[in-house]
Amino acid sequence: MGTVVDDAASVEFHAFFERHYAELSRLAHLLTGESDAADDLAADALLALWNRWDRVRAADHPAAYARGVVANLARTRIRSAVRERRRIALFWSQREEKTENPDIAGVVDVQDALRRLPFRKRACVVLRHAFDLSEKDTALALGVSVGTVKSQTSKGMAELQRLLGSQGVPRKMAAAMARGGESGGRTR
Repeated sequence: MGTVVDDAASVEFHAFFERHYAELSRLAHLLTGESDAADDLAADALLALWNRWDRVRAADHPAAYARGVVANLARTRIRSAVRERRRIALFWSQREEKTENPDIAGVVDVQDALRRLPFRKRACVVLRHAFDLSEKDTALALGVSVGTVKSQTSKGMAELQRLLGSQGVPRKMAAAMARGGESGGRTR
């Protein structure tokens, strides 16, 4: 059961929410250009404000504080989107042309084995061996260190060798992945 102080804070926050939610959502939309994300960002900002409501309500300008929170969340979302676009561009810029007579069985086997790997190992293996990126470019694409790329690629390749039972996994995988785009298969 809440105390009088908790109830008063709740009522005060509810009034703040009703007064400023639309404004914060509009701000998020203008900053990100994404109408779908605007409501989510405004809600996330208000949740953050609720978690620090004692500090926010003591501020000289709580609405200005709320706008700052929305701006920071929007900046984070935009940076994340930019990084994702760079990764996608890097990933697709290395794509090989179509291959005739794809080894569909090989593609299916490799894709199945890749799906069994944890994401980071799978991403390192695919970027290093199927797309022939350097360790540095792979690290840049994934936002990790070169050392992480080295260890995750090594562990991922060992796991693929175990799953596929082949000593020629890098060649088999590169050939299968190059052919995989044309066979209609895709990795996740």
